[in-house]
Amino acid sequence: MAFTSILRKTANSLAPLAIRLTRVQRNYHSCIFTALNHGFQPQQPTVNRFYPNTLHFSTAVDSQKSASDESLLRVIESEIQCAEESDEYDQAEGTPSEFPFKIEDTPGLQTITLTREYDGELIKVNVHMPDLVTGEGEADDDNDDDTEKPSKSNVPLVVNVSKKDGPSLEFNCTAYPDEITIDSLSVRNPNSEDELAYEGPDFYDLDENLQKAFHKYLEIRGIKPSTTNYLHEYMINKDGREYILWLKNLKKFIEE
Repeated sequence: MAFTSILRKTANSLAPLAIRLTRVQRNYHSCIFTALNHGFQPQQPTVNRFYPNTLHFSTAVDSQKSASDESLLRVIESEIQCAEESDEYDQAEGTPSEFPFKIEDTPGLQTITLTREYDGELIKVNVHMPDLVTGEGEADDDNDDDTEKPSKSNVPLVVNVSKKDGPSLEFNCTAYPDEITIDSLSVRNPNSEDELAYEGPDFYDLDENLQKAFHKYLEIRGIKPSTTNYLHEYMINKDGREYILWLKNLKKFIEE
């Protein structure tokens, strides 16, 4: 009897557990069915669901871009003001009365062109931006070889002397304060298809008297220290003007 009673109690206690397990199993299958059924159903468009986040991200990026551009504009405007107030960028004084060339200066270009006619010849000079030496490192120069020429500010020149329908001479020169050097000399033939140039030997290999004669040749045509000293100052000022023009165009681009 006792054993039978124990079996009944055990059966009674196991019955709810079996029922609970059955319910859990049913719920588990129900969840699987629901998930599968949901997976095969047509999906609703998700554009509206995610659009607010996309809009928020786009607005944040635009805000960062605007703040960055405003900061850049303030720096550019400050640099323009500093450059315009700098004595280095003051306008050059009026062209000296003895200056023999006509100056063609186009804003935006890094060169100017000088032209003049001399005894039936057309003289054209392309003047490049100066190579400035500020004086930094002069103390180190004392340790250099005494035979080495110290660095000085200079202006590169290309001088072309031509006659009507004939060949031309082209001099590559470097203008230092109160001194002009000829670096190379070539003869150009405008009648050839490619304007064939006859390159001469290294100028410093020429006879010393011939070198002096070519320097005199250029001097009487206006390529002399009084001319190049003025060009040196002119090109320094042009360099400043071109820098300000570049900054203003940069500012205009950022603002648009």
